[in-house]
Amino acid sequence: MPFRDIYGQEKQVTVLQSAMKRDRVPHAYLFHGIQGVGKKTTAQALAQALNCRENNADFCGRCPSCLKIGRGSHPDVVVIEPEGIFIKLNKIREIQHQIQFRPFEGKKRVFIITDADRMNDESANALLKTLEEPRPSNILILTTCRVHKLPQTIVSRCQKIRFNPIRPEIITSFLRDRVSMDAQPARTIASSAGGSIGKALQMGKESFLDFKNDMIEMLSTPLSLLSLADSFGKDRESALQRLDIFRGWYRDVLVYRELHDVEKLMHRDIADVTERFSKKMTGADILHNIKTIRDAQDAIEHSANRQLVLESMAFRLKVLNPG
Repeated sequence: MPFRDIYGQEKQVTVLQSAMKRDRVPHAYLFHGIQGVGKKTTAQALAQALNCRENNADFCGRCPSCLKIGRGSHPDVVVIEPEGIFIKLNKIREIQHQIQFRPFEGKKRVFIITDADRMNDESANALLKTLEEPRPSNILILTTCRVHKLPQTIVSRCQKIRFNPIRPEIITSFLRDRVSMDAQPARTIASSAGGSIGKALQMGKESFLDFKNDMIEMLSTPLSLLSLADSFGKDRESALQRLDIFRGWYRDVLVYRELHDVEKLMHRDIADVTERFSKKMTGADILHNIKTIRDAQDAIEHSANRQLVLESMAFRLKVLNPG
């Protein structure tokens, strides 16, 4: 995807293009922001632009270099991702080995480290040594949703670019233009996505509206909480995505309880249900539920037994019949 087609991050793209035009690209970037706002997409676009044979501020998408990077087969663009919970030491050592040499065929060798906050201590220390001894023909791009979990010694050696949550109207345009979604569901999903195109796409794939309605029905009948755990998907990522929706809706309940303003809600399509719950639950109970869901997300992210975590969460939730 060329820079011009990246939605909602125009200022960030301008910063990158300006650095390229002035030949002042730093040896390391840190792209940070919530999940699904274009950090990895922009990192790949930068790798293509740096190595494009026909352009100096974007990429053509046609030359051999652009095509190889797009297919993930370019020898000078290396993507490092977590294996299980952590980014392991051997992956960082691969970077240390390759960085000693000039690029094989491109102008720059680009290492993209996604979810960089998931490096263990050994990996982080090894990367720090690499950042302390930069090589001019190598660029590192770290992406993270949790910049606070990265060692400050690493953060301080990168140029930081914050990727902002994307406005609902831009997400709506993306869903309509790129996935040919009808206007009404696109608007509904965009308003519920919390500024994340990635989350919006996931919602569209997973019958998000049906899940949300089923969730509300279960919460309306305390006995149905026994089956709540089964509604969060059959795999880790699906469970985490749906838990995020769940937590966001309780956030709406709290917001409406305090402000009585529908425009402040993420899930405006069920504002009537949110209003009824806000009148039946105390602020303390709502905060308890938000924390309970967050704890479940943390446990699943750290590879705890998904089913047990979700069942425990269901029993701990404070739920009242909205009447």
